Amino acid sequence: MMSTHPRPSLSGRRVLVVEDEFFVADDLVQAITQLGAEVLGPVPTREEALDLLATAGPIDLAVLDINLEDEAVYPVADLLAAQGVPFLFATGYSRALVPAGYQHVPRWEKPFDPQTLAQTLPKLLRDN
Repeated sequence: MMSTHPRPSLSGRRVLVVEDEFFVADDLVQAITQLGAEVLGPVPTREEALDLLATAGPIDLAVLDINLEDEAVYPVADLLAAQGVPFLFATGYSRALVPAGYQHVPRWEKPFDPQTLAQTLPKLLRDN
């Protein structure tokens, strides 16, 4: 019997992963790749993320950790927002620690299941 719920797909999409914890980044990349996306990164620093955004060409969506080696990812989030690229925060920060200007951004609090997070990404594309 076939499932009536199609598996979410990111086929043909380019997804930026900005995460400084190696194992979390690796798990996210594997989960996103399994949905058919091309993963850009993962990159562990804000500077590398900004450099990648300047050179990588079009990006469809992004997963951002807020705290990258003691630097906030917000300049990357601002650039993505200016380009109209949907993104979410995958972070250990509680909502109370996220600045008011970013309260509207979808947020996954660590620890989370990378597979479940990846499966929500197609919805993030549809909602934008």
